[in-house]
Amino acid sequence: MGLASRAVGMLGVSRGVPLPSLWRIALLFLSIWEMDAQTAVETKPLYIWQTGPWGRCMGSECGPGGSQSRAVWCAHSEGWTTLHTNCDQTERPDNQQSCFRVCDWHKDLYDWQLGAWNQCVPVSMRSAGVQRPTVCTRGEEGIQTREVGCVQKANAEPAEDAICEYFEPKPRLEQACLIPCPRDCVVSEFSLWTHCSKTCGMGLQNRIRFVLAPPLFGGAACPNLTEFQTCQPGPCEGEESLYSLRVGPWGPCSVPIPNKKLGKANRKPDRPSRQADRPKRQKKAKNKEKKDKMREKVRERLRERGKVKDPETRELIKKKRTRNRQNRPGGKSWDLQVGYQTREVSCVHKSGNVEALRLCSQESLPVTFQACVMTKDCDVTEWSEWSACSKECYDPNGPKGERTRTRKVSQFPIDGGADCPELEEKESCSHLGDGVPPCIVYSWRTTEWTECRVDVLLSQQDRRRGNQTGLCGGGIQTREVYCIQTSTDTPPKLSSLRSKEAVRPMDSDLCLGISPNTTQLCHISCPVECEVSSWTAWGPCTYENCQDQAAKKGFKLRKRKIANEPTGGTGNCPHLVEAIPCEDPSCYDWLVVKLEECIPDNERECGPGTQIPQVQCVNSDGEYVERQLCRDAILPMPAICEVPCPKDCALSPWTPWSLCSHTCSGKNTDGKQTRARSILAYNAGEGGIQCPNISALQEVRNCNDHPCTVYHWQTGPWGQCIEDSSIPSTNTSVGRTRGDDASCSVGMQTRKVICVRVNVGQVPPKKCPESLRPDTVRPCLLPCKRDCIITPYSDWSPCPSTCQPGGNTKKKQYRKRIIIQLPANGGQDCPEVLTQERECEAPPVCHGYRWKTHKWRRCQLVPWSVRQDSPGAQETCGPGLQVRAVSCRKQDGSQADVEACLKLASSMPPLTQLCQLPCQEDCQLSSWSKFSSCTADCVGVRTRKRMLVGKSKKRDQCKNNQMYPLSETQYCPCNKYNAQPVGNWSDCVLPEGGRMEGQLGMKVQGDIKECGQGYRYQAMVCYDQDNRIVENSRCNSHGYIEEACIIPCPSDCKLSEWSNWSRCSKSCGSGVKVRSKWLREKPYNGGRPCPKLDHVNQVYEVVPCLSDCGQYVWLAEPWSVWKVSNVDLKDNCGEGVQTRKVRCMLNTIDGPSEQVEDYLCDPEEMPLGARNSLLPCPEDCVLSDWGAWSPCPLPCRGNSTRERSASPLRQPGEEKECPPTKETELCKLNSNCFHYSYNITDWSTCQLSDRAVCGNGIKTRMLDCVRSDSKSVDLKFCKQLGLERKWQMNASCVVECPVNCQLSDWSPWSQCTHSCGLAGKLWRRRTVIQAPQGDGRPCLSQMEQWKPCLVKPCYSWRYSAWSDCKSEGARCGEGLRFRNVSCFVSNGSGQQDSILVDDELCGDLEPSVDGDTQIVLQETCTVPCPGECYLTDWTVWSPCQLSCVSGDDLGFGSVQVRSRAVLAQDPENLLQCPEQELEARPCTEGQCLEYKWRTGPWRASSRHVWCQRSDGLNVTGGCPMTAKPMADRSCDPPCIKPRSLCTEAGVCGCEEGYTEVMTSDGLLDQCTVIPVLEIPTAGDSKADVKTIRAFNPTQPAASGPGRAGRTWFLQPFGPDGKLKTWVYGVAAGAFVLLVFMVSMTYLACKKPKKPQRRQMNNRLKPLTLAYDGDADM
Repeated sequence: MGLASRAVGMLGVSRGVPLPSLWRIALLFLSIWEMDAQTAVETKPLYIWQTGPWGRCMGSECGPGGSQSRAVWCAHSEGWTTLHTNCDQTERPDNQQSCFRVCDWHKDLYDWQLGAWNQCVPVSMRSAGVQRPTVCTRGEEGIQTREVGCVQKANAEPAEDAICEYFEPKPRLEQACLIPCPRDCVVSEFSLWTHCSKTCGMGLQNRIRFVLAPPLFGGAACPNLTEFQTCQPGPCEGEESLYSLRVGPWGPCSVPIPNKKLGKANRKPDRPSRQADRPKRQKKAKNKEKKDKMREKVRERLRERGKVKDPETRELIKKKRTRNRQNRPGGKSWDLQVGYQTREVSCVHKSGNVEALRLCSQESLPVTFQACVMTKDCDVTEWSEWSACSKECYDPNGPKGERTRTRKVSQFPIDGGADCPELEEKESCSHLGDGVPPCIVYSWRTTEWTECRVDVLLSQQDRRRGNQTGLCGGGIQTREVYCIQTSTDTPPKLSSLRSKEAVRPMDSDLCLGISPNTTQLCHISCPVECEVSSWTAWGPCTYENCQDQAAKKGFKLRKRKIANEPTGGTGNCPHLVEAIPCEDPSCYDWLVVKLEECIPDNERECGPGTQIPQVQCVNSDGEYVERQLCRDAILPMPAICEVPCPKDCALSPWTPWSLCSHTCSGKNTDGKQTRARSILAYNAGEGGIQCPNISALQEVRNCNDHPCTVYHWQTGPWGQCIEDSSIPSTNTSVGRTRGDDASCSVGMQTRKVICVRVNVGQVPPKKCPESLRPDTVRPCLLPCKRDCIITPYSDWSPCPSTCQPGGNTKKKQYRKRIIIQLPANGGQDCPEVLTQERECEAPPVCHGYRWKTHKWRRCQLVPWSVRQDSPGAQETCGPGLQVRAVSCRKQDGSQADVEACLKLASSMPPLTQLCQLPCQEDCQLSSWSKFSSCTADCVGVRTRKRMLVGKSKKRDQCKNNQMYPLSETQYCPCNKYNAQPVGNWSDCVLPEGGRMEGQLGMKVQGDIKECGQGYRYQAMVCYDQDNRIVENSRCNSHGYIEEACIIPCPSDCKLSEWSNWSRCSKSCGSGVKVRSKWLREKPYNGGRPCPKLDHVNQVYEVVPCLSDCGQYVWLAEPWSVWKVSNVDLKDNCGEGVQTRKVRCMLNTIDGPSEQVEDYLCDPEEMPLGARNSLLPCPEDCVLSDWGAWSPCPLPCRGNSTRERSASPLRQPGEEKECPPTKETELCKLNSNCFHYSYNITDWSTCQLSDRAVCGNGIKTRMLDCVRSDSKSVDLKFCKQLGLERKWQMNASCVVECPVNCQLSDWSPWSQCTHSCGLAGKLWRRRTVIQAPQGDGRPCLSQMEQWKPCLVKPCYSWRYSAWSDCKSEGARCGEGLRFRNVSCFVSNGSGQQDSILVDDELCGDLEPSVDGDTQIVLQETCTVPCPGECYLTDWTVWSPCQLSCVSGDDLGFGSVQVRSRAVLAQDPENLLQCPEQELEARPCTEGQCLEYKWRTGPWRASSRHVWCQRSDGLNVTGGCPMTAKPMADRSCDPPCIKPRSLCTEAGVCGCEEGYTEVMTSDGLLDQCTVIPVLEIPTAGDSKADVKTIRAFNPTQPAASGPGRAGRTWFLQPFGPDGKLKTWVYGVAAGAFVLLVFMVSMTYLACKKPKKPQRRQMNNRLKPLTLAYDGDADM
């Protein structure tokens, strides 16, 4: 309704319209609007059917019988789902359909069929919104499509795509592509104008250009390649010649028909018959008949003579005739047939029309006939049968054999006929069948590995180079590899016969596949040195043998044990028992275990008493034994003791006896040991037992009273294992390989055993205990003998063929044999001679082939019947053709099949040549002789001669020496030669030699002689006086300059020896110990690199270590006597102080031995050195010192306790009590209670034996007992708790061996890279046999060396330029052009032009030019007739050019082009000219060339603009026209003011040296000269004139008419030439202003000073150098 009311309002504005009509209009609008709305609703239904995707095809069988379903639902137009009833049921889509059920086997039946890609369509054409690029740079992006469908493989019937999609997705239907930019044709610049085509009258000049690049991808076509302009040298004096005589091409060669009538019928009608000559011809015919009769008579006579000859002569003549008949050109395979050919002669008008022959005025017509050879194509016979297969054995895996078949030539190609096809055919073949023997197979064999060598791994500075005995660890061993022949299927009976033959070394090239390696790393087990424990304490004096106590001699023994398993058993260990003779030996004795408490006598409480000892029977080793064994020993008596009464003096118990002061007793030394006790309480003044004096508090006794004479048995090394004569020998020699540690019999080994007194030497054996004497003999296993095993000699090496150049020198051939097994254990030795050599026998004659040419036959003329009507023709003279035979010969001259020469020899010599039968008036001359030889260079002359032949000797006109000179003279050549060095110096080459002995006379690994003095070479080249290269012998030079040079030897990184191990960082538990090396010398020249070094150039080795916590112990002396501070003079008791010395001692097995620094002992365990206490008074209770605390129960808890106790030594008096004898305290964790655990250290570095460089080693780690407060303690604390020890303490490891790079020997020098010239090089190469490993010496970078070849001149045949085309006897038409082939020399570099030399120098070369053996010295050509328009010859093919942009290949390939331009001679015939021609072809390795616009300087309002190719060639085309710079510029209004010009911006400006004066509306008013500054100089009125633009202006002309008042400029000079005053003022003001501006700028830019702060932390830090051990070290 809103719309209706608005419409009414709008319509209501109009006046004069009645109201009812307005309502009608409004109602009409409303009804129309409602109808539109209704129809819109009706067209779009509210409810529509929706479908889901089809499901998978289901069915019981594969194929078309399946079915698939999908979901169908009703949806509102807005998207929500509703009831099905709301949608139209008639339009409901199907929810099921039949389908093709795909199974896996359908994959073999169906596949995608891919169509070809369609043409690339630009994206802009497919997409409406994409605009096409205006400027094409790389190309336009496009899309190409193709058809893809699923088809049956069998018949390509289309199928559903779903079948193929089941197996693989559908291939893409479209792909991006690139439409290349159009490439216009590119042509060169025009050549210069030619001369005028006429010498008078109106002619033409032309200039031509050629095509450099063809039009591509729709680019612009090529412009005209020719430009013409008329020329008129001058008016013609007579009438211009309008007609020219033209000769046509020679017709086909034909044979004359013998029938004369036919000849007459075929004769051309326009040839005039010459009746007048008929009588002469008849006369000549009669003369000919007479001559034939004479010849026949001569033949008869010869036949009669032949009958008389003997049979041998007749046989020789017969053979010769047969041979001549075979070589005759008319033979079967040659079939040379001489015929004739004719040509037309016509008269041509300059317009090109052919006119009557009489219009061409010429004295004589050209020859219209010539002799020729009938062209024959090559014809060959049928193929022969296949030859037998070259491989006569069966080998399924090896290469196949070959069989051939051949055919022969039945007709050779003659005079340009088709060439012969291949005459030999080959195909691979293999023998099959039961009777075919198997092929011999070649395989690699190796010798034994040599012994493992460690010395080759030592560095140059290793001190072990001096003494290499006992080296062990990683090493290198080598072996030899050789090739042998083995049969694939050797019968058992023959295997034994062939076994020796099979090991014969063969040529290594026969073995296929990779050869086994010749070097490998190996390992020599390092001997484990014998490690022994420390000595036990000396035992008691005991019998030598307790079972035999008859001898009264006894010994005290001390022992030690072997702590490891040494290599080779315990035989090399040091002695394990030492003995000291003693008196009163006994095998068993009583040992006092402890003394019981003191029991006073008479059952009293105190006073003297006894202590009963507890004893145990022990043997000499200290082991408890049965008590009855000690029945003979004296039982220890009870000890006397005293229990002090309350008033008695109280003494402490005796301390244990100290260690004996000496281990033995001698004259000056006695062993002593002491013990002490101290006073604990003094006695009462009266009645009590007094305390003893100080001396009674200590006791001393003798100990170790045995003499210092220690004896032991000493053993020598075991001797060699020798045969035991008591056992029968079975040690036969066997050929076992090393490593079979086989033993053949039992032998015997002995050693020396002596008795030694320590520090004295050998003593009689009775001094040592006999029962401990070691064995002197032991059985051993004898290893088997091994004989040397050696292969038979190989076959002799082949003798080199003398067919190769330089084969005249005597060659040698060699053969060798190889040691497979080295002798050992006394086996048979190897022979000394392993190689043999001998001279080669005389080589057989080389099979080479060459052509042999026979004599030219007589000159055959064109048949008289053909030429008799020719003007001036004579029957017996004129031009003709002669033929000759060619046969094939071996190098020794014997005959061979022609096919061999066709295949192996040079090109066939020509069979025909033109000849001339001299006419009566012709002069006949012989060929020139060779020039006579010169006696010396630069002196005299040399001549050559020829002579008149036949009747010419008598003719006067032939004796004219100017026309026919009979001798020629030349000055002798003046040859001067000079030699010059050429090219670079070669590599430094060491003289040939073997391996270099290393330092100290041993071969160092990889030290093939690679350094030292060598020689380098530079080639010499010899030139003659014309700067032509000649043989070196001319300069008396051997071809080289030689110069000594040095190849520096490699020097390895040099480090110092290892320092000693530091002390373990901890005195108790696990720590580390360190040793180091430092750098002495860096490596250079490729020596072994250094290991990784630290910043002070050191390398460290750190290993864990474990210090025994009992190694250092505190030793406390007895307490001193009490010092009572509060003295009760009566009772001598009260507070007092006791002191004692406490020392840190080194603990040994014999006890603490020597004092060390206190810091080595544990400070926590240090005993007190002083104590305060109460000295008990008389009758007080006296207690012993407190005992040790009992251990805290583990784990530590807060409520657990520990205790200690003391025992009463003196009972208290009456009414007095003893203090508590027990003390307890709480256990606190990490205070008095500790937990213990094992701690494992890190692995050490891999530790090697001192005699090893690398290889297998051992890495270790340590077990540490750690307290809960992190302190390391003795391992016994952890052991007592029985903690689990599950770690492995040792592990094997490997240290990588420093294997130096090992290179092969240099190969022999190669052939020269160039057969001649300056650039030839000889190369030799070597390969890496052993790559470097670890810190081994790296490989040298130089793997190949070169030296120059002998310089030889490069001779080659070259064509001269073609001569001008000449048509003999006519002005134009078909003619011939000629060229020569000459010998040229060059230096082979390609930079110097070849120089012409005598043809004799190319005599050894096969006649060929640029590889083409067909030498063409003449060819037909066309001489254009005056007025004729024609095409030039084809240009040479242009360089290959790539389709690219900015150097990037676009993938459209490369192309090259050639063209023919049009040439015309007469302006009238330009419309008859043919079209210019263009040919393009694809090529490879094209060059990417760019095109850019270039501009010249502006000249007035124009400049030169041209296109230039990136190689500097100016071209037309190629540059984009859209980017072409402006060549012309014009200003509007034009620049008409004097000295004005139009600038590049399109406005008027002034020339250089003038400045613009503009009007108020911005236009140029005038150009005024720039003011000049004149500085007058003294004595010279003319000053130098300098302008601002360094331009010397001309004097301005007088001002032209113009508007007055506009012409103004400042004149700094007055009329007198001096500067005006105002100039000085302006200069001064400008200077002041400049100074002011500089000052203000400085003040504005200057930074304010920062307040100075005192920086406390700016201390100098030490400079730390970090070095990571790079290659520089």
